[in-house]
Amino acid sequence: MVRVTAADPAPDGTAPADEGEAPTAVPLLEPRDGLPPVVDTAEALDRVVAALARGTGPVAVDAERASGYRYGQRAYLVQLRREGSGTALIDPIALPDLSAVQAVIGDEEWVLHAASQDLACLAEVGLVPARLFDTELAGRLLGHPRVGLGALVQTELGLALEKGHSAADWSTRPLPEPWLHYAALDVEVLVELRDVLAEQLRDQGKQEWARQEFAALLDAPGPPPRVDPWRRTSGVHRLRQRRQLATVRSLWEARDALARRMDVSPGRVLPDAAIVEAAAAQPPSAEALGALPGFSGRGQRRRIATWWKAVDAARQLPDAALPPPAPRADGPPPARAWRDRDPDAAARLDACRGALRDVADQHGLPVENLLSPDAVRRLAWQPPDPLDAGVVARFLTERGARVWQVELTAALLADALAAAIAASAASAATADASPADPAAEEPDGTGAADAAAQPAVQPAARSRRRRRPPRQV
Repeated sequence: MVRVTAADPAPDGTAPADEGEAPTAVPLLEPRDGLPPVVDTAEALDRVVAALARGTGPVAVDAERASGYRYGQRAYLVQLRREGSGTALIDPIALPDLSAVQAVIGDEEWVLHAASQDLACLAEVGLVPARLFDTELAGRLLGHPRVGLGALVQTELGLALEKGHSAADWSTRPLPEPWLHYAALDVEVLVELRDVLAEQLRDQGKQEWARQEFAALLDAPGPPPRVDPWRRTSGVHRLRQRRQLATVRSLWEARDALARRMDVSPGRVLPDAAIVEAAAAQPPSAEALGALPGFSGRGQRRRIATWWKAVDAARQLPDAALPPPAPRADGPPPARAWRDRDPDAAARLDACRGALRDVADQHGLPVENLLSPDAVRRLAWQPPDPLDAGVVARFLTERGARVWQVELTAALLADALAAAIAASAASAATADASPADPAAEEPDGTGAADAAAQPAVQPAARSRRRRRPPRQV
């Protein structure tokens, strides 16, 4: 694949655009080898395995899911491309065991975009990389302002990808041909993009950073189960009573169980807005529940007995079994509350953030890729004692920071924290040394008399603050 840039002549031989003009991307409309058929039989899979074995170099890998349509995050299409092998579109529903593919490409470098989104669903069908290159993460380390696949392909290869089917229901069978074109093109130039970004990483001296980041992706454990996942219901923050929260929890759990059985996205079974509406209203009967707008549709009327059972279960709970207003925090409070709750901690966090921004700007990468924001908050909320670069380095390493991140930030953060702590101590000492009432210290006593002679000052009127104000199945 030839990289097209602004300086290259257009395919019709016309002169390139003037310097300073945005380059015109060439639409990528068809796979270079034509659209391959969907692989959904054992015999066709054998042919793909043989072709991949004959190929050379890295393997471009992608997967399509049905987020927002199905309950889980399983893959409904797997796309592979390798030099000398062509492109393969594999149906993992018809072929749920792809261990034969793993056997021929497992030791090769895999190229994915935003790999963390696809690694879990690929592992479910037996595909687990030993080596990885993530083009999205590479773009972040390089400081590219836009790191979506389409944006990087356009800026780095001069090609325009069609992204219209990214949110489609990939569980649909048969898959429409336009969707298959989109899926094949997603891996069409992924290896070429990888080569361009790898060269840029070398030029910026960030190869080792990328190697460590890619290895961390492969070694990362799966996310732990969420504590109180029902608290993520959209709009739950508007509810203040514990009985209302119990209703959200009960309806959420009933919806989740039904959605799992139906293999349908929970929001399509019962919208979050309906759950919050029922919790706020606290209806006294199934009839009253069914009269709420969120429960009046035909689909919800069919399930009203299920929803009322959940609501009534929450109504019957003793007070001791009601959920607390807020979950038990694991770690420091939200940073927005620090200034009121602990101004010294807020000052430490500001110092850390400022130091990290300077380093991130110096190296041309987003500050969130320099160090995990959660690690920074925990460090600032409760600094280690003693406070030195070695102790901070251990603190960061224990929280998943990579070697390159620790080398760039540990000493800097130790100095920033020490300076913030010293400034807070000096401010406190100054406040302690100041007299409580300077006027009372006047030797002639005029201070008190003058104060008594002053007319009473009426309190200013308080200014009023204005309050800011999926299809179901």
